Amino acid sequence: MTEREKLSFLSPDGRGDSSFLRPGECGTSCFLRPGERLDDLERGGYRIIQNPSGFCFGMDAVLLSGFAADEIRSDEKILDLGTGSGVIPILLEARTRAKDLTGLEILPECADMARRSVALNRLEDKISIVCGDIREAGGLFPAASFDVVTCNPPYMIGKHGIRNPEEPKAVARHEILCTFADVAEQAEKLLRPGGALYLVHRPFRLAEIMVTLAEHKLEPKRMRLVYPYADREPNLVLLKAVRGGRPRLSVERPLIIQERPGMYTQEIRVKYGF
Repeated sequence: MTEREKLSFLSPDGRGDSSFLRPGECGTSCFLRPGERLDDLERGGYRIIQNPSGFCFGMDAVLLSGFAADEIRSDEKILDLGTGSGVIPILLEARTRAKDLTGLEILPECADMARRSVALNRLEDKISIVCGDIREAGGLFPAASFDVVTCNPPYMIGKHGIRNPEEPKAVARHEILCTFADVAEQAEKLLRPGGALYLVHRPFRLAEIMVTLAEHKLEPKRMRLVYPYADREPNLVLLKAVRGGRPRLSVERPLIIQERPGMYTQEIRVKYGF
């Protein structure tokens, strides 16, 4: 088997096999395919593989990992739906030292890239990447088997905005392969009673999100609006919902990203490393 064949190898269960990849054996070059780059996550010395021609993670994923990590315990079992490059499981491990994290990704090329990032950071014993459909997650994992589910879902429904012609970007931004209702339905199936769903989304869909969560017995418990500047409208919302939780929502103080162009606020600099 050639090195390139090894990099694309998938085991029968869809999890892949990265055990042959060791930085000490071939440096980082054997982890990268043409067009890919290696980015520093500024956490735990971890790095991540990304392809600029595909979809690169943004601040929303970083904010979600910080929002969830405030409460996650190291012994909890965590599932990230639509994991993409695997950035959220890797950041959560760095922040919480969680030992059992899984990322579910439908696009094989993204799942493969996420596996290589996990191997690059020597996290194979803690993070598993599964290639599969969010809509079928309830059949891929046992019911009520996770303490935490995280998700940075597509923000736009089909008629919102211009759909990107490149599949990874289109799938990440538009509800092509799954809807928010799909995410909520699968979270309800996979979370144990009292388990938590953490997500980031757009405020303009907040009313729909709240209704959908309620339909799936996911009670909103924490909400934080994210503002690009103090004098602008919020452009992101961070939410925590608990399966079977009692009604009571805590609205946290706003999270401001920048004091002025090019100058992040102290919270963003200290907590998130920007």
